[in-house]
Amino acid sequence: MDLDAFSDVHSGEWSRLDALSRRRRLTGAEADELVRLYQTVATHLSMIRSSAPDPVLVSRLSETLNRARTVIAGAHEPAWRDLRRFVVVSLPAALYRLRWWTHAVTLASVLVAVVAGIWVATTDTGLAAVGTPSYREEYVDSAFAAYYDPGADFAAVVWTNNAWIAAQAVAFGITGVWPVFVMLQNAVLVGAIGGMMAAYGELELFLQLILPHGLMELTAIFVACAAGLKLFWTLVEPGPRPRSRAVAEEGRSLFTVAVGLTAVLGVSGLVEGFVTGSSLPWWLKIVIGACVLAAFWTYVLVLGRRASRDGETGDLDADLAGHVQPVAA
Repeated sequence: MDLDAFSDVHSGEWSRLDALSRRRRLTGAEADELVRLYQTVATHLSMIRSSAPDPVLVSRLSETLNRARTVIAGAHEPAWRDLRRFVVVSLPAALYRLRWWTHAVTLASVLVAVVAGIWVATTDTGLAAVGTPSYREEYVDSAFAAYYDPGADFAAVVWTNNAWIAAQAVAFGITGVWPVFVMLQNAVLVGAIGGMMAAYGELELFLQLILPHGLMELTAIFVACAAGLKLFWTLVEPGPRPRSRAVAEEGRSLFTVAVGLTAVLGVSGLVEGFVTGSSLPWWLKIVIGACVLAAFWTYVLVLGRRASRDGETGDLDADLAGHVQPVAA
């Protein structure tokens, strides 16, 4: 191909497409012309790439075609229907697919916490590992209860901290190490504090102050750790999909989980900020926490099961995620 001659013949069409793609408004005839020129120039670009791939010209035509494609197809703008789809379809589907992983992480965390709590509560070595006698007495007598200071500022701090922990568990899940570290650290810490409170005869106070918000807060952390571990397992065992594609699809789905957990932890932060440290009866606080947790699992199991049956995974739509080559199952 004589690239100079080819450019001389078709430069008018390229310039016309560039001009039309830059206009804010088009008449009906101009819109038809834009579509026709887009198809023509796309063919030209394909010919140039295969016969005389001049990088400057390829870049110019690619940019023109991208701009024209945006005009023809319309730029994707977030809308209320996208938010509704995320809340009603994508998020519950992603959480539903994680349910067994979440249950496994929950069971493991509870077992570790119970073992750590019993060790601290029943052995001098375990109790000494928590801190000095003066530290333990001050913590049990005042510091533990004083931590739950009702108010919006406290709720915001708790939400930010927990959302950051959850995001790390998901983002670094592909290592296979970080979610386990977060899970063990969290379980040992909660169990040790409970064991120390029990050793000083304040287990009831511990449960009254940890359960109202902790039921949902800890579940959210368990979900985050489960998401991270599932991403790691996808890397190890991608199944019938190519490994890169499997990790990409799972990663996008679990990013949906990370965003959703931000809202979930926001709710638990509100409970911790305005319910846990309030003057409400302890039984009512626990009932409120249990209702929040029940609402979460109802949301996951009802909407998630429905979305999963429809083939939803929490991944992006094809037009946003990019088209992929089908593979045999």
